Amino acid sequence: MAFKDFILNLPEVKGPTEKKLTFNAKLKWTLIILISYFVLAEIPLFGLAQNALQRFEYLAIILGTKFGSIISLGIGPIVTASIILQLLVGSGLLSINLTTPEGKKYFQGLQKVLTIFLTFFEAAIYVMMKGLEAMPGFGGILILQLFIGGILIMYMDEVISKWGFGSGISLFIVAGVSLELFTKAFGFIGTQGTFEPVGKVFVLFTSLMQGNQVGALLAGVAIIATIIIFALAVYGQAMKVEIPLSFGRVRGFGMRWPLSFFYTSNIPVILTAALLANVQLVGRLVESWIGHATWLGGFTNGQAVSGLAAWVSPPALVESLISGSFQGIFIWQSLFYVLFMIGGSIMFSIFWVKTSGMDSSAQAKQIMASGLQIPGFRRDERILESILERYIMPLTIMGGAAVGLLAASADLLGALVRGTGLLLSVMIIYKLYQDISQQHAMDMNPAVRKLMTGE
Repeated sequence: MAFKDFILNLPEVKGPTEKKLTFNAKLKWTLIILISYFVLAEIPLFGLAQNALQRFEYLAIILGTKFGSIISLGIGPIVTASIILQLLVGSGLLSINLTTPEGKKYFQGLQKVLTIFLTFFEAAIYVMMKGLEAMPGFGGILILQLFIGGILIMYMDEVISKWGFGSGISLFIVAGVSLELFTKAFGFIGTQGTFEPVGKVFVLFTSLMQGNQVGALLAGVAIIATIIIFALAVYGQAMKVEIPLSFGRVRGFGMRWPLSFFYTSNIPVILTAALLANVQLVGRLVESWIGHATWLGGFTNGQAVSGLAAWVSPPALVESLISGSFQGIFIWQSLFYVLFMIGGSIMFSIFWVKTSGMDSSAQAKQIMASGLQIPGFRRDERILESILERYIMPLTIMGGAAVGLLAASADLLGALVRGTGLLLSVMIIYKLYQDISQQHAMDMNPAVRKLMTGE
């Protein structure tokens, strides 16, 4: 009981007293946290030795961070804590009633405690296993800086969740991916700080003018692949099943209850990508610690070349075909990677539905509490639940498989940024656009606000 009281009384960001925050208030806090994130990303770690930070490039995108800065841990501890708790709750090893406010608060408190522990643990592992090597005598100071940065990210995420648009996790990911996408497409500064047309758009035109067919084809394929995945993701976001509902006591009035094709949105691919990132991270740290490759993976110039990490890393399939460096094993690696992404996304999609109140039972209770029912059916929660079950679980599985396939396809086709990052950005921005549009409409039109909030 004492531990539960401790969990329920952890320091937290106080939520707004108003039932609905205004558009300007949410926009203000979102911009404040976004600017703070970019500022923290430019604060270097004091006491950090010379490190090959480019090997963490992929992890930086997924973890929403910049390695070598005070927030090098990024959202890693938060997402890892979420994965662990979802697995424990989903498997029944941890019994928490997420349908009650107390249960939800207890779950969130447990996640915060686990996040704090993982923040310290990951900071210590990074430094002790020389992932982020400290100068002699600065190990403790480096761990402390990483821990402080991780705690700041945790509370910044909480500020966004309560005061801003969307979540901090999504915001940090899309900020990093958008910056990389712009750089990869229109970058004009080379590795030595000199002016060079390194962006794929510039490379495409310069290669065409110089008659470099291979260079032009590689750049063109990367741009086209990015556009195709972007379009498919937006199209998938717009797909939905609408359940007709009517007000039981008011005849002639009704509405439609939308169930999106990507029912769990970007959550499955975030968790799957975080799992892959942790596999690569642990593999790198173990290899650096013991001095040779293990079954977890061997790495050369930051790329996984053997072990589990190599099999869960996408090969440059299209690039190797164009450049003539194709190897037969790339086919098997591609197939394993696609199946892993699809399977992982489906698994996390199902767990998320079961643990976040998105299953048919929770949705039926929400609809019944709103005074709605399906026309032509008796007003009974069990009937409503059985009808919703026909759609929710198939959408959960198909949507999870689709986002996994899209992310894997972007990686194999050689899009401008990693498929997971690109897909996350599209879905996050689309959802953010919907939230902002709805909030703006409510602020501008009192009738819309009254319809949505009942005030």
